[in-house]
Amino acid sequence: MTTLDSALPAPPVPDRVPLKRWLGVVAVAVGTFSVVTVEQLPVGLLTSVGGSLEVSEGTAGLMVTVPGLVASATAPILPVAIGRLDRRIVLLGLIVLTVLANLMSALAPTFPVLLAARFLVGISIGGFWALAAGIAVRLVPEKYVPQATALTFGGATAANVLGVPAGTLIGGLTDWRVAFAAVGGLGLLVVIALFLLLPTIPATQPVRLRTLAEQLRNPAVRVGIISTFLLVSGHFAAFTFVSPILQAIAGIDSGLIGPLLLAFGVAGIVGNFIVGSVAARNLRATVITISVLLAAVLALFPLVGGNTVGGVSLLIMWGLAFGGVPVSVQTWILRAAGQSAEAATALNTSVFNLAIALGALFGGIVADNVAIAGVLWFGAILAVLTSLAVARVRKPA
Repeated sequence: MTTLDSALPAPPVPDRVPLKRWLGVVAVAVGTFSVVTVEQLPVGLLTSVGGSLEVSEGTAGLMVTVPGLVASATAPILPVAIGRLDRRIVLLGLIVLTVLANLMSALAPTFPVLLAARFLVGISIGGFWALAAGIAVRLVPEKYVPQATALTFGGATAANVLGVPAGTLIGGLTDWRVAFAAVGGLGLLVVIALFLLLPTIPATQPVRLRTLAEQLRNPAVRVGIISTFLLVSGHFAAFTFVSPILQAIAGIDSGLIGPLLLAFGVAGIVGNFIVGSVAARNLRATVITISVLLAAVLALFPLVGGNTVGGVSLLIMWGLAFGGVPVSVQTWILRAAGQSAEAATALNTSVFNLAIALGALFGGIVADNVAIAGVLWFGAILAVLTSLAVARVRKPA
């Protein structure tokens, strides 16, 4: 998610940020929009892909599992592998890889070929996030970093609200192959934007494996990474089952789930930018507040979400709370890591992807062996643990 790590201090950035610098941040945000859309696009296309390539929907689900696991492994490895290479070139190369992987997906004659393309997507996702999210530090003055980081993460949130539904709609109206091709076309536009708007982003001191290990010995970085794991896994343990939660607990008709998830996504975008604007003032208090709010929403859902009004209200609050999680934790990581932000962010990216997979896995175990409400309690417990962990450490400088 960044390119700051052990790099030379960026060329002096004036207090007044030139428009081209902000446009560069926007280009990175569109890049995150693109890679997150690519990552989650198969969710809405499983049935059509499975029918076309003669595999079960469960097997087709590997199109989501494989890139997630690959991204988790790629995020910490890629910054080590690229050494001193200009981060701008790396970002361009990763988006080009995404474009090629989507073209390969659109033309895949068999499911194994499609799965190989999704493997390449995982490399692109993990690598792009490991370098991109902290690029704001290199493009804008320090006081604007939370806003720029929020903009970058806003691209990921917007992908869930707009990108994935749009891709699913395209696939439904035409063919799943057209949907993959369309997202590949978006990637080409991102390549052009990054090429025109990003300055050279050198790294004079490459990340090494020992640099990654050293970050875990930094108490503030360690707490930031733990916070990511707890909040993200807690959220996805519950959110993976949001449809049955809304139907079984709130009594909401299945036909309203889609519009309500759109509202959840919009609330997430709002939460992202609200937190981006306030995080600079008191970062520790911001992370604790988000953790407590998320815990309260999840814990209260089985108790007061048993009707349409309560369920919808809590769902919107849930979106607001989780929308602020990525930007707040990433800002924490950037401040805590200092000159090693690239290494710390790579670790955080890896943990983020791992938390998604494990959260959904353990949420499924709880749902199958306890009750659907159990996933909400489970997520609430992890969010509370986050606030306790953050409260015990000094806030990053």
